[in-house]
Amino acid sequence: MEKKIFHDFDLTAFWKDSDYARKRYISEPLTDDLIAGIEQELGYKLPASYIELMHSQNGGIPVHNGFRTTEVTTWGGKHIEIAGILGLGRTKAYSVCGHSGSKFMIDDWGYPALGVYICTSPSAGHDMVLLDYSQCGKDGEPQVVHVDQESDYKVTFVAKDFETFVRGLTTLD
Repeated sequence: MEKKIFHDFDLTAFWKDSDYARKRYISEPLTDDLIAGIEQELGYKLPASYIELMHSQNGGIPVHNGFRTTEVTTWGGKHIEIAGILGLGRTKAYSVCGHSGSKFMIDDWGYPALGVYICTSPSAGHDMVLLDYSQCGKDGEPQVVHVDQESDYKVTFVAKDFETFVRGLTTLD
């Protein structure tokens, strides 16, 4: 029997509601054609857990914006912070194929092309969260890593997969 994604997790309480999120992050509702087109454009099969979360709301600002790590990061401790999660779309600035999306971060900011950048941070582009396909291939289950532009694009392991990342988001003290 296959485990259901987010089977005991309340996705209805996951997102913050704000005008800023609606204007910059939240893309149109998902369709199979949109998902297929985005995957083709990116060149990666997106994790089922990421698609499931985007079905609840296609991008936005989560209620909890921190994740504890095992390594010290430039955030001054063993954690990272995110500002938002990019939706699957092309029209919102903070969508994976939008103006400030994954391709932009690789082409214009010089981030390593290891997968799909999915989370912005409060540093305004100086660090990002990535679905890292470097170990699993373009059709595998990517791990989640933090990439720090200010530290020569240092990669820090965050979570074994996207669902683990979402479940581990917390409000930091």
